[in-house]
Amino acid sequence: MVLGECPWLQVIIPTSDLGAQSYVRPPIIVSDVSRPKPITVQWSSYAQSVTKRPMKGMLTGPVTILNWSFPRVDVSREVQSKQLALALRDEVSDLEAAGIFAIQVDEPAIREGLPLRRVDWDGYLTWAVDSFRLSTAGVEDSTQTHSHFCYSDFNDIFPSIQRLDADVISIEASKSDLKVLGAFQTFGYSNSIGPGVYDIHSPRVPGEQEIKDRIKAAVGILPPDLLFVNPDCGLKTRQWKETKASLANLVAGAKWARKEYQQ
Repeated sequence: MVLGECPWLQVIIPTSDLGAQSYVRPPIIVSDVSRPKPITVQWSSYAQSVTKRPMKGMLTGPVTILNWSFPRVDVSREVQSKQLALALRDEVSDLEAAGIFAIQVDEPAIREGLPLRRVDWDGYLTWAVDSFRLSTAGVEDSTQTHSHFCYSDFNDIFPSIQRLDADVISIEASKSDLKVLGAFQTFGYSNSIGPGVYDIHSPRVPGEQEIKDRIKAAVGILPPDLLFVNPDCGLKTRQWKETKASLANLVAGAKWARKEYQQ
């Protein structure tokens, strides 16, 4: 994706303790946004080719790209967000055409982008949600759309979360002991939810029973048929050994839950 003519610049800096850390220099948007060619399709297609399991395409959403960039000052943020959404829409459509039928468009920065004055919230949330829907609305009904949100106060913006209409949303939930799920119970939510059941920011490997206990707690709040089992967001700070051990326990917990709550 070209933000004017300034692509993202990424530098990998090796460290002795945590392996390779990624540092991203924020993009500068200098003109209209375009997508001259696919960005992730080649790698996603390759990953799908080496497994019989469904492969999920992963993209950053238009509002998050905008909020994590230096935007133009001569064009409104709404226009820039929708230009990004149209570029992402092409990428989403190409992923679907390549056989990727679960596509995640992350929007962790929707909440943090709220204007300081509450009187301006409705206008921002309207075009922010419209941008997300614009980026994902080109797929067939059979393709599953996902999104992800970092630590957010969902009570403030829950109607907007509902209006995104993603088939599945993933949220960080382990550090709060799943308390963030209370908003979904209070407001009501009929789409699927993937609350994180362990904290990936810690090197500690969660035990299988710990993950089962988190799943039990989640089922006490939400119907089991709506739940996906996953870690909190990101594994980039973890070593391979601890990552594999944690995910092995996660998978074991998910298999147990399918049998335990089979309907």
